This record gives sequence, C-alpha cells and structure tokens, in this order.
Amino acid sequence: MYSPIMVRPMREELTAIGFEELRTADDVDNFMAAKQGTALLVINSVCGCAAGQARPGVRFALEQAESRGLKPARLVTVFAGQDAEATQKARSYFADIPHSSPSMAVFRDGELVYFVPRHKIEGRSAEQVAQDLLGAFERNEG
Repeated sequence: MYSPIMVRPMREELTAIGFEELRTADDVDNFMAAKQGTALLVINSVCGCAAGQARPGVRFALEQAESRGLKPARLVTVFAGQDAEATQKARSYFADIPHSSPSMAVFRDGELVYFVPRHKIEGRSAEQVAQDLLGAFERNEG
C-alpha cells in the first residue's frame, strides 16, 4: 500500500475533473449495476511514466469529448496499490484481460467495449493516449 499522502495528488488529478472514486468492492458493484449509457473506469496508479501520461491523457480526451458531445455520462476510478478491494473487484468485470495499471475501460450499457492497458500508455504522449480514448468514445456514443 502506498501512503495516502503520496497518492492524494494523483487521486485529485482525476476527482478534480469529475471522477467519482470507488473505494470498496460494493462501490464497484453498484457502479456496474447501473448499466445505462457510456462510462469510463480508470485504474489509477503511481507507476512511473505510464501513470504520468495516463491521467493527463484522460483529461485531454474528456475535454475534447465534452466539446463534441461525446463525454461519457459516468466517470469512475479505483486506485491500484491503495484501494486493493475495489481494484480487484473492478478487474473481475474484465477478468480475461491481464491486470494492468494504470489502465482504462470504456463501458457501454454495462458491457466492456474498449480497454487501454498499461503497455498502450507507456512510451506514448498524453495526447496520443487521449486520441485513443476519444476514438473509443466516438465509436460508442449515444
């Protein structure tokens, strides 16, 4: 477990732009039970350059999506290495995908429609990550 003081700024980077933190398994189950519309789940992390590009990439994607009317209706996050129970439960909803943090999952009406694992974040710019997410939002709007 990481120190709460250490991860606070990383949490706030997402909560400041409208993300709800899911801190328990019940929080995750409640989120997944509401299946209407498009949702973005970010598995937040302190992991080096990937996390340093993931959070800004998410922010850029949402800014562009909002201006185009594509912003997901629900934005949630769990924190790997901090909220272990919530992270494990979130990952159980896409159990066939290897664990990866940071990572991002786009859901449409409760179904996983797009996933960005850590290896698709590492070595890429926040803008490139944002373009990937924006493309997923475009393909799954409505």
